[in-house]
Amino acid sequence: MLNAFFSRKPHGKPLRHLLLFHDLYFIILIILAVASGAYGIYLWDKASQQSQRINIVIQEIYLVRGDLYRQMKELFDAFLLQEDTALDEYDEYTASILSHLRQLSRITIDAEEREALNDIERKYQKLVNEAPKLFYRYKNNPDQQARKSIYHDIEIGIFTQYEEVSKRAEHLLMIKQGDIKNRLNDAKNNSIAVLSLPILLACILIIYSRRILKNAILSPINDIMIATNAISTGNLDHQVPEAGAEELAILSREINKMAEDLAASRDALVKSEKQAALGLLGPMLAHNIRNPLASIRATAQVIDAQDKDTQESVQGIIHTVDRLERWTGSLLSYLHPIKPMLNQLLLSSIVQGAIMTLQPKLNEKHLKVIENSAHIKRLILTDEHLLEQMLYNLLLNAAEASPRGAEIQVQCALSDNTLTLAISDQGSGMPFKPDPHAITPGPTTKRFGTGLGIPFAFKVCEELGGTMQFESEAGRGTLITITFPQ
Repeated sequence: MLNAFFSRKPHGKPLRHLLLFHDLYFIILIILAVASGAYGIYLWDKASQQSQRINIVIQEIYLVRGDLYRQMKELFDAFLLQEDTALDEYDEYTASILSHLRQLSRITIDAEEREALNDIERKYQKLVNEAPKLFYRYKNNPDQQARKSIYHDIEIGIFTQYEEVSKRAEHLLMIKQGDIKNRLNDAKNNSIAVLSLPILLACILIIYSRRILKNAILSPINDIMIATNAISTGNLDHQVPEAGAEELAILSREINKMAEDLAASRDALVKSEKQAALGLLGPMLAHNIRNPLASIRATAQVIDAQDKDTQESVQGIIHTVDRLERWTGSLLSYLHPIKPMLNQLLLSSIVQGAIMTLQPKLNEKHLKVIENSAHIKRLILTDEHLLEQMLYNLLLNAAEASPRGAEIQVQCALSDNTLTLAISDQGSGMPFKPDPHAITPGPTTKRFGTGLGIPFAFKVCEELGGTMQFESEAGRGTLITITFPQ
């Protein structure tokens, strides 16, 4: 039972069950100890009673023999010495012998003992029947030869037969007494073996109790203490092993959940603070950058330059202002909160819209976009404008990175309620791995890039519940894998 109990893992077992098991096990140990003690006492008492009974039987046989010899003596005294009281004493010994024989008859328990007792009774009856006849015969002819004949017949004949029967009975009883001694020794050994069982089980219980205490209580509590210290120092990624008793496993699970909730709250707070910090740039940009830019551009447009160098400088100013305006617009678009408007749409119309907007750039570098969105006939649930703008930004990055005359692949798949978009180019590969949680815009590899295209794509993915992964290899291009749940 103990091995079956501990063959299973301790965690998942409530503490109350473990305590109940220990209580039951101690009760079983007590019952076994009491039962083994009672069994040993029973065997010892039974053997002791049997030995006492045999001793009484042997004692009664000795008493019968002694009374018999005294009875015969009274016969001699009555017939040979002519004592008047000898026959009365003879009768008293006869009554005593019969009383001993009745006592023997009551305490014999098996067939062998009864057969030995019957032999003693028969020989006694033969002796008391034949002995008086011999003495009466002597009385009729009281000579020396008759006296010798009485001694010979009684001592050699009747008494010898009686002694043989009596010795056989005593030998039988001695054998039984030896058997009882052997049984007493066996009972003693068995009692020691039975009494050692509770001791052995108690030792096993102590060993397994320490194991339970360590695995189900002490180790989990130590892990919980370590985890609480780690979490209190800000390490919210620390996990408590869900081990031990059921209550401690539940406590560990709740601590892990608390740490996850705290981490989510911390991330949300950081994100909120990041958005708030970046949101403060909006009014500043509108006031401190856009307004001066508009003035600069307007002034540059009205400059009437006659020479070529001045015209090129004015056009450079206008191009720089336009680039700063685009950067400012992208930054404001990135900082502006996104609220998706979900509708059932065809994916092909969104992909074709992004490619059509990018067509002048593609024509400039003789790039070709190969896509298979038309194969997806099922409507998808998404925000058309956000997804199109996201695809435009990613395709624009791919076009900027691709050499002239290269191909850009857009592979679309819809299976298991998941929409997958894979965009690959043949450029030189990205020199960095985009971080979706970066507070500031990422680096850019384009001459006039803002570094906001990929962060904006990450933001759209997050709002639409999707994920985006980048795989890049130097000299072989970049693969962007986007997934959206459907």
